[in-house]
Order: sequence, then C-alpha cells, then structure tokens
Amino acid sequence: MTTELEYTPFELMAVAGARELKDGEIVAVGLGLPMIASFLAKRTHAPNITILFELGVVDPEPVHTGVGLADPRVWYRAKILSSFVDMLGTVLHRGLVDVGFLGGLETDAYGNLNTTLIGDPQGKYRHFTGSGGANDLASSANRTIIIIRHEARKVSEAVAFITSPGYLRGEGEREAAGLRGGPSRVITDKAILDFDPTSKHMRLESIHPGTTLEDVLATTGFKPILPEHIPTTAPPTSEQVRLIREEIDPEGMYAG
Repeated sequence: MTTELEYTPFELMAVAGARELKDGEIVAVGLGLPMIASFLAKRTHAPNITILFELGVVDPEPVHTGVGLADPRVWYRAKILSSFVDMLGTVLHRGLVDVGFLGGLETDAYGNLNTTLIGDPQGKYRHFTGSGGANDLASSANRTIIIIRHEARKVSEAVAFITSPGYLRGEGEREAAGLRGGPSRVITDKAILDFDPTSKHMRLESIHPGTTLEDVLATTGFKPILPEHIPTTAPPTSEQVRLIREEIDPEGMYAG
C-alpha cells in the first residue's frame, strides 16, 4: 500500500470512483476524473466494462487525456463512433446505462446537482455551461456517482439551481417524478458519502486518510447523517498510482 504522502487527493478520488464500478457494467463518463476512474477500473478489476462518451464514442483507447471530449486523441480505437442522439436516446433513455459519472458546481444533501448558475446575496448571477448530457444521465442512468471538491459552497444545504436531479427533497420524490435510479455515492477530496435508503439524505461513509471528522463537517454546508462507526477510506495501491501516472494520465492533467 502507498502512504498518504505518495498520492494526490485527486488520485484517491479517481481510485475511489474506480472501485464503484463492477465488471460488465455500461458506464457513461465525462472528461476529467470520471474518465480516469473508468479507465483505471477497466485496466484492473473490471476489464469488461463498456465506457461511453455522450457525443457517441464507445470504448476508446485514448492516446492522450485530451482537452475535451471532442479531442480525437480521446477517440482512438473506439469500437463505435456514433452521435449524441444515439448515446442519450437509443442507449441511455432505454435504461441500458448502469452508471453515470457526474460533476458540478455544487450538490446538496439529496444529491441534486447544479451546473447552471451561481448567485450571491446581492442578487447577481453568473451563468455556466448548463446541463449538456448531465440531466439525462441523472434522470435515466440506473445509478450515478458524483465527484466534487469538498467545500461548504460546493457541498451545500441547497443548490441555487437543480440542473441534474438527485433525490429532489427526499423520500419518494424521485419516483413520483418518474425518474430512474439516483445518486449512490458522492466522492470528494475529503470523504466518501452515500445516501440513507429511507430519507435519501446524504450520509458519511468514510473519511480519507489525513482528514478529520471535524474538517469534513466544517466544510460541509449541512449536517450529513453520521453512522456510529466511520472508517478510513482505503488508500490507493502503488499499482493504481503507477497506472494513473504512467499510462492513464501521464501529464497529470486531471489527477495530478
């Protein structure tokens, strides 16, 4: 095992994301840590996962981490080059995607995600990229995994705008809205959180090495459910770190 000084927080986040994937699953990912996590899983314990990019790329073997999903270096040796309509319609909306990786500006206690706008107390708003395929993934994947930095303004009591629905306001609301699945994990640079099966409120699952419960609570905009025993997140192995640094993200664009 590596020690806490031998990996970056982003490498730990990528490894934690990879651990959530099971062999044989269909996984829809975006650029950044979700992509690093998916390719790490495919090179280790889940060689038979199918990786989808929303613009229509299936199971590529990237020669570079790329500067965007439209970078053809990310498409190298893809099994299929299709379209947004095909991926989001024919595949995702039919319920064929097992896991969707999501990031955002902020998330709340029920896993709702905002990628649209941020406001301030003076009533000024700044607009961002919006949904892309994120709302489709959040609404139609069998489960979603959220990867986000752990700050009070990002893991907040309420999001300014719901771009991608989690459990909305709690128990039963997602089902009432006709949505499939829901968020299963929130992976941050301080902790891993899941959701209470009854209330759907975010619950602390583990704390990363070198981080304290006090630090997690001080940088969370609400009080998560606290189990009686909170374990420490297992650190990456030396082989996982090697794969990320030497083969998957050698320039450290996302996990550095």
